[in-house]
Amino acid sequence: MTAPLAPTLLRVVDDLVPELIAFRRDLHAHPELGFAEHRTTQRIRERIVAAGLTPTDVGETGLVVDLGAEQPRRRVALRGDIDALPIRERTGLDWSSTVEGVCHACGHDVHTAVLLGAGLALSTVADDLAERGVGVRLVFQPAEESMPGGAEKLVELGVMRDVDVAYAVHCDPSIDVGSIGLKEGPLTAAADRVVITVGGRGGHTSRPHLTEDLTFALAKVVTEVPAILSRRMDPRSGVALVWGQIQAGGAANVIPSTGRAEGTIRMLDVSVWDDMESFLTEIVHEVVEPYGVRARVEYVRGVPPVVNDPKAVAALGRAALTAHLAPVPTPQSLGGEDFGWLIQESSGAMARLGTRTPGGTTYDLHQGDLVVDEGAVRAGTLLLTLAAAGEWTRVDDPS
Repeated sequence: MTAPLAPTLLRVVDDLVPELIAFRRDLHAHPELGFAEHRTTQRIRERIVAAGLTPTDVGETGLVVDLGAEQPRRRVALRGDIDALPIRERTGLDWSSTVEGVCHACGHDVHTAVLLGAGLALSTVADDLAERGVGVRLVFQPAEESMPGGAEKLVELGVMRDVDVAYAVHCDPSIDVGSIGLKEGPLTAAADRVVITVGGRGGHTSRPHLTEDLTFALAKVVTEVPAILSRRMDPRSGVALVWGQIQAGGAANVIPSTGRAEGTIRMLDVSVWDDMESFLTEIVHEVVEPYGVRARVEYVRGVPPVVNDPKAVAALGRAALTAHLAPVPTPQSLGGEDFGWLIQESSGAMARLGTRTPGGTTYDLHQGDLVVDEGAVRAGTLLLTLAAAGEWTRVDDPS
């Protein structure tokens, strides 16, 4: 009978935590946007090589590292996204972003440190993993915040082709540090980008009857299209179209000749996602037709929902308990996550990683004031490490 790995891995992770926190702070101070994470990738590469592992470049800024069995009976992928957001940081921390207008406001610096820590810990038991027939693939993924994002690119490059199960964590500032949010089935929503451009004959606001008043028509699109969706779609599909940018004209007394609205459309039902582009385009044209303007709909498919496999969720739950973390239920959200692309190629699950200091402030993601309790680095590293090692179930166990 093989010796249990958990005691060793728990000790190794605890020894790594100070280094991982310092690594996270360094990334936090030097954030980089999607597909431009060159410094970030180099820092990861240097530490991986120092541990005796061999990273492989994937695309421009992605890295993949394999350890354990070379031809495993079971290959586990662990994914961490490495990009930041075009948001100005407002935390005042000593390790605040040094890049104007860019910061890690979604916690990807934590995800990266967690994945690095899991890789370093697992490298110390690589021979044991090989003996058990387990292979682990570390996937440092660029451009999660882009649409389309880095996960779709990695799938195209074959990163997930021989993976049996994949795990990831996502920071959740509504959950206390030390707790792990778990949910079977859909965890996030499909999320796409929509750009609607309207055009027509402009003119003076004193003579709207001689123009094609596209500003009025655009306002109708902005208000009526979401309303129509709410009445023509099954409410259980959870469709939400929200505008983030609206632009038309530049003077109070001029009806412009072009205007534009840009936003996101999100839905909980993957079957609705398949048909949404054609359905939305039809509705937009119906709305603008009475006003004689032209409309063009640019629909960019972003990400499918993350649908957690029940067996993978159970594995994360057992790993959490082994690490003395607290599994807690978590609801499905309308947020998008391109991890959904990766687990379309295999089974898998994403856990929500608690980052709130107990009794402290509840922050929000994608805001410049986000502060993460750094105890989440240890918790996330333990969770992914033990989930990958999988010593609580044999690799040939069908459960």
